[in-house]
Amino acid sequence: MAPMSLTKNFVGGKWVESRSTSTIPVVNPATEEVIAEVAGGSHEDADLAVAAAREAFPCWSTTSPAERGKYVAAMGEALHERADELAATVTSELGVPRHLALATQITHPVAKFARYAELAETFDWEERVGASRLIRAPAGVALAVSPWNFPLNQAADKVAPALLAGCPVILKPSEMTPLSTLAFADAAQAVGLPPGVFNLVNGAGATVGEALAGHPGVDLISFTGSTAVGKRIAALAAERVARVTLELGGKSPTILLDDADLGEAIPAAVKACFLNSGQVCVALSRLLVPLARYQEVVEHVREVVERYTVGDPGTPVDLGPLASSTQRDRVLGYIARGIEQGARLVSGGAAPPPGLAKGYYVRPTVFADVESSMDIAQQEIFGPVLSVIGYRDDDDAVRIANDTPFGLTACVWSRDLERAGRVARRLRTGLVRLNGASDQAAPFGGFKQSGIGREHGRYGLEEFVEWQAIVG
Repeated sequence: MAPMSLTKNFVGGKWVESRSTSTIPVVNPATEEVIAEVAGGSHEDADLAVAAAREAFPCWSTTSPAERGKYVAAMGEALHERADELAATVTSELGVPRHLALATQITHPVAKFARYAELAETFDWEERVGASRLIRAPAGVALAVSPWNFPLNQAADKVAPALLAGCPVILKPSEMTPLSTLAFADAAQAVGLPPGVFNLVNGAGATVGEALAGHPGVDLISFTGSTAVGKRIAALAAERVARVTLELGGKSPTILLDDADLGEAIPAAVKACFLNSGQVCVALSRLLVPLARYQEVVEHVREVVERYTVGDPGTPVDLGPLASSTQRDRVLGYIARGIEQGARLVSGGAAPPPGLAKGYYVRPTVFADVESSMDIAQQEIFGPVLSVIGYRDDDDAVRIANDTPFGLTACVWSRDLERAGRVARRLRTGLVRLNGASDQAAPFGGFKQSGIGREHGRYGLEEFVEWQAIVG
């Protein structure tokens, strides 16, 4: 069966053929088969999208927040109607197990459209300070660059608040998982969003991505992805003093304090590392354990991990393949370096899972006796690899937790919430979860090389507005 050819971009309210004659194959990571081809993208494609967005700006930016909120809500509803189809698409292009795709890849982005729509009525669009009227004005044309690991969810974090803020948006999806994000364009068309308010351009990051990020007609950029690419985007934006929001890498710790409930904490910690086959910026890939309980924890972790199943994402397994051969080889390289640098392999390893000769599979892997200086403890692996690190006391745990270039998220487990909270306040991370708690309304972003700015709720909306003071 020939792969689908999807060589059109969505520009100015309609699907148009790319000006590029090159195409990019989309590969099913479970079968290694090409399932589609999308446009390779060009500078001309970038120019057309920016022109359409700039033409739409005067009208969209002056449309009332209430009206913009109705469009945002309607787009969420349009995506919700296709939830099962989108989950199947994400499984085919990313390899996330089908039974998990709906919950982890579809439900959250759909809900975000609804939550942002509600903000249309409750957000403080204007306020008085002294003799001034302060206006939260649309920041301009927004470029949204979304990653391959959560294609719909991370795009929703950018598209929904940009539209609500009054910013026409250009979405540049990852070339690895572009298929599901096409639904954003279909939704924009279905709900009658004015032409040019939402645009989608496919293509390689090195061509169309660079052209859009460096375009003088783009006023702000919201990017999720690797720290290396984030630095490049920041450099391009700096040349014209454009705003950036960067949600980048992480090397996040779970800290088990000495009074933690191991029966609850360890399965949760393992799951928080291996979600989406470890291909998550918030993966809790370092497990910090008091030395007095170290061997007990390592054995418990091994037992939990060896119950994990790996295989065809169309079946009810725990882990599917990694997203690409490049990603698989990267992770296997880190496993090899962990062994070379003296870490003890507890479970998993470089050998492929039994019976899976085809597909980009990696076994869930656990290392013990890991030193904080090792590559597997310092660098983002983006795969199912957990490093167990011992610490002496709470001060030592905090030191180790903070001893990386990143600061995205963390989790602290303790039977004493006040004690856990004291430890949390000392961590240089943007988000700290106590005993696995979660809150979708909390602002999301990082310290240090994990990024700039915040997403979610009103905090995400504020990234797309500028203060304007009208005096008198």
